[in-house]
Amino acid sequence: MKDNRVDKRMGVTVKSVLLQKLAALVEGELVGDGEVRIHALDALETAGKGTISFLAQAKDAASLTITAASAVIVPLAIETAAIPIIRVPDPYLAAAIVHSYLLEASFLATGVHAKAHVGAQTVVPDEISIAPFVFIGERVRLGRRVTIEAGAVIGDDVVIGDDSRILANVTVASGCRIGCRVTLHPGAVIGSDGYGYATDSRGYHVKRPQVGIVQIDDDVEIGANACIDRATFGVTWVKSGAKIDNMVQVAHNVVVGENCLLVAQVGIAGSTTLGRNVVLGGQAGISGHIQLEDGVMVAAQAGVHNNQARGAVIGGTPAMPMKKFARVVASLARLPDMVSELRRMRKEIAALQSAKKEQL
Repeated sequence: MKDNRVDKRMGVTVKSVLLQKLAALVEGELVGDGEVRIHALDALETAGKGTISFLAQAKDAASLTITAASAVIVPLAIETAAIPIIRVPDPYLAAAIVHSYLLEASFLATGVHAKAHVGAQTVVPDEISIAPFVFIGERVRLGRRVTIEAGAVIGDDVVIGDDSRILANVTVASGCRIGCRVTLHPGAVIGSDGYGYATDSRGYHVKRPQVGIVQIDDDVEIGANACIDRATFGVTWVKSGAKIDNMVQVAHNVVVGENCLLVAQVGIAGSTTLGRNVVLGGQAGISGHIQLEDGVMVAAQAGVHNNQARGAVIGGTPAMPMKKFARVVASLARLPDMVSELRRMRKEIAALQSAKKEQL
């Protein structure tokens, strides 16, 4: 039997895969019947026949006795179960791999829609899918199996690599370069002007021209309504494997290192450099012209104003080592009592001082 079938209820083709193949895919240990066929992944509570689920922590093993899933991905601490299991070191990671594989679909080349605009000297391969109301400028180079959804605007001289997906209402401004297997979610803006002004003696702000570009390397994903500003000169650079969440602001000439994670509403000021695998929690603010070295982790809503060494874990505003920040936060809850105690002590000291004066 092939690894896919037609789901008559949904009218789409879905995969139907032997459990033993999924175990091999995640390099896990299969315990139980490997001939079970799996076509979807679902939560333990809602999974049914033909679906696989996952259990993140061994302490929740009792859930395996009540799930209707045909198989479950489990941590290594669980050795057996009443249903087939796949034992792995990291069930969360294995579930992501399996889920992506089950949902993976072949590229469908729909061509260029009649209501799309394609500018002069633009390279459009045969394997392409361009929706209605897309605007593509001049001298653009599109890779193979690129998808561009409705309302997207691609400026002049843009390059987009193979297998990239430009979703609805994305803007990629002139001259920017997009790598292979990049996903830009709806409303993302790549290559808007950086925020640069010079103020004259009368207080008027004179715009500094922003003449650089944005370069996004392979396997990057950028969330909805995120903005990546073009460089003043040179390049604003998002390196391979970085994942940027919704409504993130990356300013001009920033460098985002390989495999960085930028969570929602992060803001990075101009000319700052992030090393590899930097993690910025939601609403963290990073000032300009500083460097966060490899592996730095910044807690949500932190404000970072200076360079951070490799592997630093920081939080708070201004940002400080996480252990110190935890003590600061713990102290905040005691502040009202501390203030009351301080007032009481001041009164006692004042009374003692008054009594001493009277004795003199």
